[in-house]
Amino acid sequence: MAQALQNSEQVKAFFAENKNAFEEKLLSEAVNVKDKIDEILAIGNIDLVANAHKVVGYIVDGEEEKLNLFAKQEGIAWATHSIDLAFKLEWVQAIRRTLWTFINQYNQLSKGDLAPDFFKLEEVVNNGVDKFLNTFFISYSTYKDSLILAHRQLVENLSVPIIPINVSVCILPLIGTVDSFRTNILEEKVLTEIGRSRIQTLIIDLSGIADMEPEVIHHLMKIIDGTAMMGCKSIITGLRAEVVRKMINLDLTFDSKTQTLGTLQQALKEYLIA
Repeated sequence: MAQALQNSEQVKAFFAENKNAFEEKLLSEAVNVKDKIDEILAIGNIDLVANAHKVVGYIVDGEEEKLNLFAKQEGIAWATHSIDLAFKLEWVQAIRRTLWTFINQYNQLSKGDLAPDFFKLEEVVNNGVDKFLNTFFISYSTYKDSLILAHRQLVENLSVPIIPINVSVCILPLIGTVDSFRTNILEEKVLTEIGRSRIQTLIIDLSGIADMEPEVIHHLMKIIDGTAMMGCKSIITGLRAEVVRKMINLDLTFDSKTQTLGTLQQALKEYLIA
């Protein structure tokens, strides 16, 4: 997408100056979502208001690649936490209406020099919002389908769901009970898949694991060491307080090359490449 709006820096400055008014208008447009904002933040660490500002900024600047990447991240995050898609659709349409409201206000203040061709402006703005929505839903659907398939396999034969995000990054979301038997399967599957698929970064999301026995923690850490020996970097996300307390009591720490992050979303922002 070419430069989205004429004088984009001035437009961004206008939005920054009117940030509070923009947020008030946005919340008034999203009547069903505004009461869910805190709940969605608590469930998935998803800040809807801050994310709305990001979407608007990418559209104003015409940064299609960043917009698509952000939409992919959002799709995975919403699928991971099974958040109602109706809220996302209403929220994005509210962003569209609010964006147009403030573009109109800026255009009046600037005496119509924002974009001489209204139809070109309409194409740029609405195409930006539509592309974000399309990419989000494709990402959501793809990742959700992968999770459903992985969960089905897990129930059937305790398989380990390694989900590719791109050619070098995969996510391993562990859910439920992890015992010694399952860690043996985990070791075999992870090391085999790293060798077969040449995985460079493996994001191990433990947010679905409430607790682990000491011997399981020991085995998991050996598996992480094994991935490093094969040239794969491990990122650990979502560690629960109960697991961390046991690691402290056992005097266990991850290798210095192993990175830990609070949420899967943080890892996606850093390691997902469009």
